[in-house]
Amino acid sequence: MHDIQILGQNASGFDAALSQAALDFVADLHAQFDGRRRALLASRDDRQKALDGGAAFEFLSETADVRNGSWVVRPVPEDLLDRRCEITGPTDRKMVINALNSGAKVFMADFEDSNSPTWANMVGGQVSLFDAIRREIDFAADTGKSYALSPDIATLMVRPRGWHLTESGMRVDDQPVSASLFDFGLYFFNNAAELLSRGSGPYFYLPKLESHLEARLWNDVFVYSQEQLGLDVGTIKATVLIETIPAAFEMDEILYELRDHSAGLNAGRWDYIFSVIKRNRTTEGFALPDRGQIIMTVPFMRSYTELLVQTCHKRDAFAMGGMAAFIPSRSDEEINRLAFAKVSEDKMREAADGCDGTWVAHPDLVPLATEIFDEVLGDSPNQISRKRPEVSVSAEDLTTFVVEGGTITEGGVRQNVDVAIQYIASWLRGTGAAAIYNLMEDAATAEISRSQIWQWVHSGSSTAEGDRITPAYVNKIADEETDRLRVELGHDVYDGARFEEARNLFTEVALADDFPDFLTIPAYEILEH
Repeated sequence: MHDIQILGQNASGFDAALSQAALDFVADLHAQFDGRRRALLASRDDRQKALDGGAAFEFLSETADVRNGSWVVRPVPEDLLDRRCEITGPTDRKMVINALNSGAKVFMADFEDSNSPTWANMVGGQVSLFDAIRREIDFAADTGKSYALSPDIATLMVRPRGWHLTESGMRVDDQPVSASLFDFGLYFFNNAAELLSRGSGPYFYLPKLESHLEARLWNDVFVYSQEQLGLDVGTIKATVLIETIPAAFEMDEILYELRDHSAGLNAGRWDYIFSVIKRNRTTEGFALPDRGQIIMTVPFMRSYTELLVQTCHKRDAFAMGGMAAFIPSRSDEEINRLAFAKVSEDKMREAADGCDGTWVAHPDLVPLATEIFDEVLGDSPNQISRKRPEVSVSAEDLTTFVVEGGTITEGGVRQNVDVAIQYIASWLRGTGAAAIYNLMEDAATAEISRSQIWQWVHSGSSTAEGDRITPAYVNKIADEETDRLRVELGHDVYDGARFEEARNLFTEVALADDFPDFLTIPAYEILEH
């Protein structure tokens, strides 16, 4: 028995997700695994100290037998064989209905980067998924429009939060519970049997992993959870997002640890760039150009995605492409024409490289992405049989961060400051997926924005226009951008939309002496108060 405290405010319908049995299950997971979680987070710190001391990224010598072995992952169920287009987004009721109805093969319901982690969002999202699985979900907008599920819906996958976060709304034995175990545990306990009875299963996306040992912890959580519910080992399937540079050096090992539960790997491009900056923060002279110039065809990004496809297909696992974040304009067809051309180019490259599917952020992109993958896949549900033996990627390929012709511009600095402040304000208001300048921004792009500013300040970088990027220069741009927003929105709207808190948080993490590992950790503290 554990002392369980629920500090979050109850609301109508929450009892469906927060039964005593479900809470006891989460508490049991906390007791079994939280110590290992905290030890692995300490290992991340140790690794950073080694990198700061001059250590290099390299493939692990102690796991060479895993990389050289002939093993493959266990096959996936039928409803995960075809993943050519997956749509992602937060777990509010309208989004859940629209995403499941979108025509995509899979909906990745997100408790992580596109979800502001208020208690209402976290538990409300669990209720939305509980109802959707049982086809009892509906939604009525203020406009009077009603939303309901279609007969044919996408396969559901769920992304819990990363190992580094805790859920302050639930405490076990006077400790905040792991956010990962909270999100996973409630969803799995409440829905696994129901999903299986309907011909599907409990399927997950796992974010922010940095080592195969962190994957091993997830695997042990899966085995334990299945045993507690009397389910066969391998019932759970999980796709790991390779969105940190340490994980890029352990892709084989991550798949191996999860081989009974693996549904492949995904190229999480924005967080990957953030991780490159974070892990190289003390490297002499290291400075990436404007984030818009770090496209998927620059050499180090190309090496990362090519290695991902080859590694997955060698192990009979899915290789999933990255996000198309464009949000179509309802009024400017020229914006749409240019953006759709870029999305098409990106998705054609992924399909040609061997990816088995890709991500989009908006239902209007589902037909485009599906059509592109249809042309490559034909009647096949995937292209796992395409093994890519010609690919050869070295540690040097993954760590040579050269962007030919790349520059740091005033526009790039201004974009980072502007988008980060707007996004953080949205996040603090409770919306974690924010449409800004026709792009769906989430916590990953905010992390890139603030980490690039920190990197440029600490590397002594200057803009192409000749301005040294100093704290004073960044604050000047922050003043200009917030003044512009105040005028455009009006003082009353601006003052009530948490922009000043967002600006203060942004400059706190972007101009700190030491690099804060995650923007979301101090942001959580603001939400809690």
